[in-house]
Amino acid sequence: YGMKNQTVINEFILLGFSYGLQVQTLLYLVFLVTYMVTITENAIIIFVVKRNHHLQKPMYYFLGNLSFLEIWYVSVTLPRLLFGFWSQTMTISFSSCMTQLYFFISLMCTECVLLAVMAYDRYLAVCHPLRYPAIMTHKLCFQLSILSWAGGFSISLVKVSFISRLTFCGPQVINHFFCDISPVLNLSCTDMSLAETVDFALALVILLVPLSIIVFSYCGILSTILCMPSAQGRIKAFSTCTSHFTVVIIFFSATLFMYARPRRIHPFNLNKIVSVFYAIFTPALNPLIYCLRNKEVKEILRKIIGRSCCAHRYVPRLRI
Repeated sequence: YGMKNQTVINEFILLGFSYGLQVQTLLYLVFLVTYMVTITENAIIIFVVKRNHHLQKPMYYFLGNLSFLEIWYVSVTLPRLLFGFWSQTMTISFSSCMTQLYFFISLMCTECVLLAVMAYDRYLAVCHPLRYPAIMTHKLCFQLSILSWAGGFSISLVKVSFISRLTFCGPQVINHFFCDISPVLNLSCTDMSLAETVDFALALVILLVPLSIIVFSYCGILSTILCMPSAQGRIKAFSTCTSHFTVVIIFFSATLFMYARPRRIHPFNLNKIVSVFYAIFTPALNPLIYCLRNKEVKEILRKIIGRSCCAHRYVPRLRI
């Protein structure tokens, strides 16, 4: 009976960043530059991995997958946010909101699994170097990447299917800059305990299972490195893992804070700050982390830049 007095809504208003015009202009420029840098960085990594035969290794195959994922990950939220800054229109239809939510969660879940796969790859490379080429074949690399993408998108489909069945009533304002689970769930005017329980349970599975694989992999890596006789060998083995370990710490710190806790205790302004970090800035940081801490990638990029500079410097002049 109470539902009769409530209006079911078909669109939402994304509150975003409700500041003055000067602050919004500054944020627009910062996010635009970040988006362009993220796309460029990750595209360069994909190009370098694809074109250079020295990087035709499992570690770089998975890095190419991660860079491809990061391009789409940031493209799910930032273009609409930038359009909202430019047009001052922050409305989003119910179907568009559910679509954005589905792809964002899918890509985030895929990254969880992919980071676990990359940790397992490093474990085999450091702990079983002689058997590594026989185990980590092209076929297994392909199967593990498919598992990452299929697992992430399947779990997200279940989560979003439960959320989309809820009825949403006014107020229709989402206190966020994109459709995320917590702010969307709080607009439901029907019993959302089942959707909330399913979402929380699957969040624990998709976060804790990959995280457990990562922890066990790095425990094995650490014990192997400590048993190595030479300091040079320990440094070399450890250097192959530092980039991945840094990315894991950044990613899982933010996602565990956001998605492995009950929904209603989140302060939304804090949510937005953390979301800006892992949804916008992290995809721009990851390529820098891998390039700056990886000697092989740095050397190849240096050679490519050097060749480009030489090609421009020694362009033959036409004689008239």
